[in-house]
Amino acid sequence: MAKKTRHEPHEEHADESWLLPYADLLTLLLALFIVLYSMSATDAKKFEEMSQAFNNALSTGNGVLNFRSNLPMDKNMDQGKKDSQESIVTNNNDKKQKAQLAKQEQEDLEKLKQQLDQYIKTNGLTNQLDTKLNQSQLTITISDNALFASGSAQVKPESRQLALAISSMLQQFPTYDVVVSGHTDNMPISNSEYASNWDLSSNRALNFLKILLTNKQLDPAKFTSTAFGEFRPVASNDTAAGRAKNRRVEVSIIRKYQNISEQIPVTTNKK
Repeated sequence: MAKKTRHEPHEEHADESWLLPYADLLTLLLALFIVLYSMSATDAKKFEEMSQAFNNALSTGNGVLNFRSNLPMDKNMDQGKKDSQESIVTNNNDKKQKAQLAKQEQEDLEKLKQQLDQYIKTNGLTNQLDTKLNQSQLTITISDNALFASGSAQVKPESRQLALAISSMLQQFPTYDVVVSGHTDNMPISNSEYASNWDLSSNRALNFLKILLTNKQLDPAKFTSTAFGEFRPVASNDTAAGRAKNRRVEVSIIRKYQNISEQIPVTTNKK
């Protein structure tokens, strides 16, 4: 009988078939991370471009929707940056120019005020005329008895010289708008020539303005007359002294740069 050969049992080996798909998975993950990294770098650049686009939009006053594309190309970005810089330079230049013009205006009005104050002092008119410079205008206040008889709008012959003196000073500063306004107290007018204080104050302002404009060096387009009657008092109408202050003509030289952000000190003293 043939002798049977005895076989040794085989050692069991672990199944390594999973290594292949695992290696493939690692390769895919590596590729994915490379792609993600590349995308993140691109997105960072795009994000920077978008941020710059918003900055340009906010600094130039243009809406974001005004850009031709949601993600501007480098050329558009460069142009936007250039436009923004030009806008900033223009705005700065405008501010500097306005500041210089405002400074010149302040010097003009202070010079005119000094001339008026000197005229008032020299001619002994300190009780009849007053000047005041503030943020909006230079105002010359003339009491009614320096110009008119009681209840009349006709400028006294001896007072015409005052109007002519003021007009000669105004002609040195021809670019300013000038408003001549008439004011009264609250006592009703009691003559047949004027129906109300409105009429009296209106005629007083207009008549004084006409004398100013006899100076042909002045531009009539720069001058306006207006009337306020009794409705803009500067003192109480309960006393004779207060009513006397309210009866007046005001000549106002209007500032052109009173609204600029750089506030300029003003002179408010009388003389």
